[in-house]
Amino acid sequence: MEQGGKAALGWAARDASGHLSPYSFSRRVQRDGDVTIKVLFCGICHTDLHIIKNEHEVVGVVTDVGAGVTKFEAGDTVGVGYFVDSCRSCESCGAGHENYCPDVVLASNGVDSDGATTQGGFSDVVVVDQDYVVRVPRSLPLDAAAPLLCAGVTVYSPMVEYGLNAPGKRLGVVGLGGLGHMAVKFGKAFGMTVTVISSSPGKREEATERLGADEFLVSRDTEQMKAAAGTMDGIIDTVSAWHPLAALLELLKPMGQMCPASRWNGVGSVGDCQAMLDFAGENGITADVEVVRMDYVNTAIERLERNDVRYRFVVDVAGSLGGAA
Repeated sequence: MEQGGKAALGWAARDASGHLSPYSFSRRVQRDGDVTIKVLFCGICHTDLHIIKNEHEVVGVVTDVGAGVTKFEAGDTVGVGYFVDSCRSCESCGAGHENYCPDVVLASNGVDSDGATTQGGFSDVVVVDQDYVVRVPRSLPLDAAAPLLCAGVTVYSPMVEYGLNAPGKRLGVVGLGGLGHMAVKFGKAFGMTVTVISSSPGKREEATERLGADEFLVSRDTEQMKAAAGTMDGIIDTVSAWHPLAALLELLKPMGQMCPASRWNGVGSVGDCQAMLDFAGENGITADVEVVRMDYVNTAIERLERNDVRYRFVVDVAGSLGGAA
């Protein structure tokens, strides 16, 4: 670790229990191409349960920039997603798909170029290379924009990649959770006819009345599913638990696309994230969030394991830690 870095205050897991507690540490010295960001909000998603604790989905405001920074200046509202660096020389990086780089550096528990372990976003400050920072439209509330850097891009990226973003097309969204509710919002903004497919009949009103889905199918109702066979141009499957796929595949038109977004390993490149945020800003798309303070984070993670949230927790980092610059 370089000496003389910026002091940071955050919360971190110290052992395999995953329990988070206050933690003081130093961020790296700001380099010529770095942006120093005062963290305002940080989202929590299921990845945080699998890689204890891989905090990402950071949004905040730029407080300082290195001498070589040309993309941002102090006062800009910005975000940092799942990764903060890559090799920049492989085929994937050269094609603008640095998310597929074999040496991608994760935002937390990754190994930075100086050999230090990256520390995630549950702290008052982060220092990130400008090439891995995205601009957050000022029209978006920052708390509800934070999950867009994970849940948002996780559905937006494959929808665009596989042409499931054309007006008039019919889109099926399997599951109505953190990913599913974003897929509904993006699908409607793209001008598609959106059908939510769920095993829970009780989610019909939520899907159609509150989120604006056009139709709702109960996946356990064989008659409903049979009547909808061959009607969909594409399906975004957001359910991570095991579930039968045969009946879902029968919903597709010939040459229809099935995308398992919950297993979308690409997540999204920096360019994907920026395009998604720009689109969200133009269309007023945000995640549905429950904002909590840092001292509630362990309870939030327990609730997340039970899927007891509509639909994403976001930590008010600045409000919890005093907002020190």
